Amino acid sequence: MKNSLLLGAVAAAGLVAGAAGAGTLEDVKERGKLNCGISTGLVGFASQDANGEWQGFDVAVCQAVAAAVFGDPKAVEFTPVTNKVRFEVLNSGEIDMLSRNTTWTFSRDVDLKLDFLGVNYYDGQGFMVPTELGVSSAKELDGATVCIQQGTTTELNLADYFRVNNISYEPVPITTASEAQQQYLAGACDVYTTDASGLAATRAAFEDPSAHVILPEIISKEPLGPLVRHGDDEWGDVVRWSLNALIAAEELDITSANIDELAAGTDNPEINRLLGSEGTLGEMLGLSADWAASAIKANGNYGEIFEKYIGETTPIGLARGLNAQWTDGGLLYAPPFR
Repeated sequence: MKNSLLLGAVAAAGLVAGAAGAGTLEDVKERGKLNCGISTGLVGFASQDANGEWQGFDVAVCQAVAAAVFGDPKAVEFTPVTNKVRFEVLNSGEIDMLSRNTTWTFSRDVDLKLDFLGVNYYDGQGFMVPTELGVSSAKELDGATVCIQQGTTTELNLADYFRVNNISYEPVPITTASEAQQQYLAGACDVYTTDASGLAATRAAFEDPSAHVILPEIISKEPLGPLVRHGDDEWGDVVRWSLNALIAAEELDITSANIDELAAGTDNPEINRLLGSEGTLGEMLGLSADWAASAIKANGNYGEIFEKYIGETTPIGLARGLNAQWTDGGLLYAPPFR
């Protein structure tokens, strides 16, 4: 298994040369596998099981894309990358896509030349403190030491929030989620701040999660989603519509249990177009007619993936909230498959 934690210098050197020549659909097909960048380790989103296999909410997006292209969710190699080097590694061509709890922002889209292809988790930044600290609000954190990952929107949001509220703090820079956990538990910082989903995932891994509280304030908008490089629209379409297929499948009640039956044909034209019994959507993407069915079969529809890895019955314990379907009061909405 490849580990790219030290790829920063190599990625930067290959930025121009690699970006133009790697990551296209043709390149991926010729290689026979998808190269996908993920977190270095965040329970529920991207972590290794006892057999060393990667699993999680973000991992499932990579597997869906691999299944759409190859009909095989295992045709993917995972490259764990830190916050600091993730964009360099993507732009260098070392990976074909990034599926790593990454926030869609103006500068990342425009200045870094990256294409975000939808949102797979609507999040916001929060704060976690030890229960024994006796703090119930982020506005009580004046003078606190704060563990924060460098090179993230979290770092900028923190500075803005404390400035607006006239609160002082001392940053404790960290590189990875695992380092943040170690430093926080060791008492190197009073507070850990990151996306609320990341806080929930981190707390779930603690020996005593009840000894830590996530404060009520959410101080930012963090739309997280997969991304690719600018300039390769055909490849971007494959990743975008693979994610949309997972979202649409939940809305259309297509599940891992009934998909084979529905793929044979139904009275619903959109289901038929999505699953390939009608129309030529697969051909338009340069994929087989059953590309979306394969993507959905990889781990189930969006709702099934959510509940399996980060939902309320898991140690992460996240409610759907904004990540519910638009028909249920959430923000999830896939464009029509027609």
